[in-house]
Formats: sequence, C-alpha cells, structure tokens
Amino acid sequence: MPLNNPLVKQMILKNCSVAFVFILVGFLFTQCKEESTDDSDVIDLSDNYDVFQKFDLSPFDINANMMLPDATANIGASTKPSVLHEEDGFKWDVEIGPNFQVHIEDWGANRGLVADKKSQNQDLEIYEIKYLIDEPDFIVYETKLKVDGVKNAPKSVGVPHITYHVFAEKVIDGITYEFRSRDEGYEFVIIELMAKTIRSVKANK
Repeated sequence: MPLNNPLVKQMILKNCSVAFVFILVGFLFTQCKEESTDDSDVIDLSDNYDVFQKFDLSPFDINANMMLPDATANIGASTKPSVLHEEDGFKWDVEIGPNFQVHIEDWGANRGLVADKKSQNQDLEIYEIKYLIDEPDFIVYETKLKVDGVKNAPKSVGVPHITYHVFAEKVIDGITYEFRSRDEGYEFVIIELMAKTIRSVKANK
C-alpha cells in the first residue's frame, strides 16, 4: 500500500502516538522510582518528639538533657535508660535496650570534631561514604562496603553491607562533647531516631 495513501498515514500516526505514550509512561515511572528511592534516605529531624522522653544528664556530670526514644518507639527500648560511666572519667554510654546506644566523650576545649571525623572517613578505602546530613557540627552518613573488583575491597564482598551513623559535637558550659552512634553503626530506622536524640541535646538552664 503506497505511503501517500491517507489510510497508511493514519495508521502510522496512530502507531507513533501509541509508542509515544509508552515512552512517556516509562519515563514517568523511572522518575517516580528515583524520587521514592531518594526519599528513603531523608532523615526526619522535625520537632515531633511524641515517642521520646526527656533525659537529664546532670547526675552524670554533664549539665545537659536530651530526648530519648520511649517504649512506644518500637525499637526494643527499655522504659528506664541506663548510663555507663566511670567516676571522673571522660566517656559515657547512654543505653535504652540492646538496640540503642549513644556514646558521649568529653574533649575539653577542643573543637572541629566533626571535621576530624570526616577526614577519618576519607581514609576508609573499602567503604563508600554518603552524607545524608552534612553540617559543621552534625553529620549523618551511610557507609557501604565497596563491591568486589574495587581496589582494596574485601574478597568476601558480594552481599550489600550498608550501615548508618551519626556524629556530632556539642559545646556545653565551654566543654566540647562528642555524641555519636556505635562504631558498627545501625540500621536506618535506629539512626533516624538517634539523630533526633543527638540533635535535641541542650544545656540545662
């Protein structure tokens, strides 16, 4: 059938229209998928502390308070936080059950702890570091074990290994304190709560 035939032209236009619709739908689906993936890494640091309880650190020689997840946070948190601290020591571990531990360390008049931590992260050659929050005194980041084939990557790499971490410095009464998650990190849902906890630290009035 000749191409200049009106019926042929109509069929070609119809097929092109259908193809365009499929391409457009595919593009929109890809965009939505990418957006939803990005949203999964968004840390909620809103002022909503409905599942938190106020905790005073002054009995443990830190003149501050912070908000800790309570039993309704569904992370296996105990109702009563515990603090591990040696008398006259410079380190504290605030725990609420086995799944939530905030490490605190007294650095005296030192500043720039977050910058030092980021510098240390650069030396972690077997990990990819992605900062979800990157502020001068507060960072939340993802560590991902590099895939097999990358220089210095462990031979055991094969299954994705991703952990999340939070690190901050707070100046209280002229003393710089390090607040952070444990070295091994946590899953995202725990770090999101821990980031809110550390963000909430305030000096007692």
